[in-house]
Amino acid sequence: MSLIGGTFVCLPRFSVAEALRLVAAERVTNLYLVPTLYHDLVHHADFGATDVSSVRKLGFAGASMTDGLLARLTEAFRPDLFVNHYGSSEVYTFTIDQDAPRKPGSAGRAGLNTMVRVVPFGARDPAATAEPGEEGEIAVIAGGDEAFEGYWRRPEADAKAFRDGWYFTGDTGYADADGDLFVTGRIDDMIITGGENVSPVEIESCLSLHPAVSEVAVVGLPDERWGKVVAAFIKRRGPVESADLDAYCRAAGLPSHKLPRSTVFVAEIPKSPVGKLLRRRLVSGDYEPEAASAFPSHTSVEALT
Repeated sequence: MSLIGGTFVCLPRFSVAEALRLVAAERVTNLYLVPTLYHDLVHHADFGATDVSSVRKLGFAGASMTDGLLARLTEAFRPDLFVNHYGSSEVYTFTIDQDAPRKPGSAGRAGLNTMVRVVPFGARDPAATAEPGEEGEIAVIAGGDEAFEGYWRRPEADAKAFRDGWYFTGDTGYADADGDLFVTGRIDDMIITGGENVSPVEIESCLSLHPAVSEVAVVGLPDERWGKVVAAFIKRRGPVESADLDAYCRAAGLPSHKLPRSTVFVAEIPKSPVGKLLRRRLVSGDYEPEAASAFPSHTSVEALT
């Protein structure tokens, strides 16, 4: 911001109300947040009464953004530029999509001084590039100026991450026919149910578009028969039941093996201090169920329309 003669407005500790106040008071033109903080911003009670017309550019990184939140932000801000950055601490920026609403879910293409490819799961050779639409592990060239040299005194981590000059991120994704990258999650988060690989991000994006869903997180829970079953943890903003959400996912074309077999309504989705989703807490049962009186159990999706 100093280089271009701009002003950087920083909160010592993030507060949605204070962020909205500063946007209006400082006439902030650019916002750069993780998706969770954007969600909190547009769903805050003060948002509708806050003048955010100065904001013309949005950027996000740190996690995938659901289709529902992407649409909500586009409607709320009508930005001139909406950028998605995908990267890591190890190599900084991998890919950039400068028009995120154009193709929801896309992380775009390789940024300056880097190369990115999707390698089939289990492949040791980084040259074994996956076919368009084939999900695999995302690998990034490790020879650029922005790439790190390795993990401090962790040779076992280096051996796992580096293969013939490429850094294997541990992220899963695929490239479409246009060459745009789609990040589907972490290898550790992949749900293997009945021998099928299921990405939580795809299911979360589908459920996020339902008008009664405020937030959603999908994890795999242990199951004796299937190995793991798909479980959706939902924070509701309106009355909706599991059967309604199941019907909604089916109508959206979600395959049967990706449909949640368990739906849990929670008071909050657990997150880290910087707003990243903590799936492990959901798997371990460390969450607060929704209050029994939050929404009448007999209501359905029809009540919302």
